[in-house]
Amino acid sequence: MAGRNFLFVPGPTNVPDRVLRAMAVPMEDHRSPIFPELTRTVLAGLKPVFKTTAATPILFPSSGTGCWEAALTNCLNLGDKVLVARFGQFSHLWVDMCQRLGFEVEVLETPWGEGAPPERYLTSLAADKQHKIKAVLVCQNETATGVTSDVAAIRKALDSAKHPALLFVDSVSALASIDFRMDEWGVDVCVSGSQKGLMLPAGLGVTCVSQKALEASKTAKAPRCYFDYAAMVNANAQGFFPYTPSVPMMYGLKESLALIAEEGLENIFARHAHLARGVRAAVFEGWGLKLCATEPRWYSDTVSAIMVPDGINGAEVISRAFKRYNLALGAGLSKVAGKLFRIGHLGDLNELMLLGAIAGAEMAMLDVGVKVEPGSGVAAAQKFWRNHAPANAAGAKASKAA
Repeated sequence: MAGRNFLFVPGPTNVPDRVLRAMAVPMEDHRSPIFPELTRTVLAGLKPVFKTTAATPILFPSSGTGCWEAALTNCLNLGDKVLVARFGQFSHLWVDMCQRLGFEVEVLETPWGEGAPPERYLTSLAADKQHKIKAVLVCQNETATGVTSDVAAIRKALDSAKHPALLFVDSVSALASIDFRMDEWGVDVCVSGSQKGLMLPAGLGVTCVSQKALEASKTAKAPRCYFDYAAMVNANAQGFFPYTPSVPMMYGLKESLALIAEEGLENIFARHAHLARGVRAAVFEGWGLKLCATEPRWYSDTVSAIMVPDGINGAEVISRAFKRYNLALGAGLSKVAGKLFRIGHLGDLNELMLLGAIAGAEMAMLDVGVKVEPGSGVAAAQKFWRNHAPANAAGAKASKAA
C-alpha cells in the first residue's frame, strides 16, 4: 500500500529521521583510541534520563529482557526470595524468568487493569522479619494493560518496613516518557530498552545500577557471563566494552539523547500526558468505550489499552487496521487477548500523527461491527487538544485524572 505505515504499537516506536541519519555510519574499530569518546558521551547522557548522579548506566546488546536477567543474576544468589506483583503480561514474564532461573518468588496476584499494590507490598515486607526477601520487583508501566504504578509508594513501603531488600524497576515503556527518579525513589536497578521512549530500533538493553546493587553483585553467586555487570563496568571505565557493541545503535542513542535534552525531560513528560489525554477523550467521550486501566490513578501516558464491546474480537480490529488502513495497533496479550487493542502514544509523535491512529482505529472498529459514531473519536481528541495546551511539569501529574 502506498504511503507510510502508521506505527502505533507501544514499541517499537517511530525513529526520528535525525536518529536514522545518525545511525547511517560506516563501521569502525570499537577498540580504536577515539571510540571512548562515544562511549563516555552516551553513558553520561543517560544519567539525566534516569535522574541519577550516583548510579551507573550500562548498555547490553539485548532487549529489556536481557536487563531483567542481568538484575537477577548479578545481585542475587540462586534460591533467594523475591517479591513481585503480577498484573499484566510483562510483570508475568518477569515472574516466569525468576522462577525459571531458580529464585523463590512471592507473587502478589493483582487484577489486570490495576497497578502494583503498595499496601500489599508493605504487608509482605513487614511480615518478613528475617529479611528473606532479597529484592522487590515492580513494573512502572505495564505495557499490556496500559497501567502505570507508583514506584515512589513501593519505596515508601520498603522504608516503612525498614527492609533492606533491593528495589528493581521495569521502566521499559516509561523511561524518557513518564517521570522516573532513580536517586529520589531509591531504585537499585532500573531496566529499560532502546525501542520505546528512547526512540531507537530494538537492540539495546538500557539499565542503570545503584552503588548498593553493584556492591551486592560483588558477592552474589548466581551464574552470569554475558550479562556480567563487573565486566561492563570495568570495560566502560576505559571507554570500551567487554565484547563487540552495536556501533550504529551507539550513534543513534547519542542523537536521541541530544533530542531529549533539546526538548527537555519535563516538557517530554508534559507532551506525553497531553497526548494521552486526547486519546482518552476519544475513548470515553467519542467512542463511549472503556480502558483496561480501571481507575484514573492507573492511566498510562504511553499506551492506552482499549476494551472492545462484548461480541467483538479485538484481534479483528487490529487485523483490519493493518490490512486495510496500514495502521499497526498493539494486540491484547494472554488474559486480555481478544478483549482489547492498544494504541501506543510514546516517543516521537504529536497530535496530528496521533489523530491518524485514532481515525484508523475508528474505521477498523466500524468495519468489524463496533457501533461507534463515525468521526466521534477524532472529534473528541481534536476538541481536547484545541482547547488545552501541554501542562507544565506540575500539571502533567494531575492530568491523569482527565
